Amino acid sequence: MSTVIRKYRHTDVVMLTSVSTVIENAIKNKAALIAKRATWADPFLPNLKTRIDTVIQNNLGVDNAKELRQATQVLVAVQKTSIDKLGLFKVQIEQDFKKTPIRRDEILTMLGFASFFQNAYKNKSQDALIDLLYQFKKNMDAALKTEITAKGTDAASIAEIIGFADTLKNSNVSQETFKSNRPSLTEQAIKTFNDLYDDVIAVGKISSRLFLQDKPLKESFSYSKIANAQQAVVKTKKKTPPTP
Repeated sequence: MSTVIRKYRHTDVVMLTSVSTVIENAIKNKAALIAKRATWADPFLPNLKTRIDTVIQNNLGVDNAKELRQATQVLVAVQKTSIDKLGLFKVQIEQDFKKTPIRRDEILTMLGFASFFQNAYKNKSQDALIDLLYQFKKNMDAALKTEITAKGTDAASIAEIIGFADTLKNSNVSQETFKSNRPSLTEQAIKTFNDLYDDVIAVGKISSRLFLQDKPLKESFSYSKIANAQQAVVKTKKKTPPTP
């Protein structure tokens, strides 16, 4: 008997939270959508949302899909904000200390940028970002802070980056708890996931087309954009099957 292959390249958690977000966005814009698609009148979208919540509860061990989605969204928001702040900090160090390159490189190495920034920034690795933030927090002593702020970097921005270390770690723990506390998946469960994915992709593609001239609204129905933003680990290669 052939093995059931997932139709999506993201993890099951990311897929389910993403399709849930797509349908919630559709429900928010239900009136406009139903005006163009009469078959989507109630209870079509609410039923689809209930179906997603039931699949999550039965297969991921989470009683409330909203809890999982919120934990993931908090994680994504913290990750993006901290990367932006770290990127600004890095540029300031590079420019403020460019006349003393040895010291510049020493500071960036000491604070974790040399080892972890590229993986955290380009690959969206949360592990690398957590390592970077904790090395930053550990090695940003008073003397170094004074040296850096004297060159022009705002002290408040340094304190903000230090605060991200615990925030991101706590958010990551919350999401991983949801990921781990679930029963083993059967092939029937994967078939259910695939069917759900197909149905929501259809809603998302049609909705995106209906709002073609409104880019932010159009993208709110894009499964790929939502899923890529929520991907919690380094992106898997296309030939590697997603893991639960």
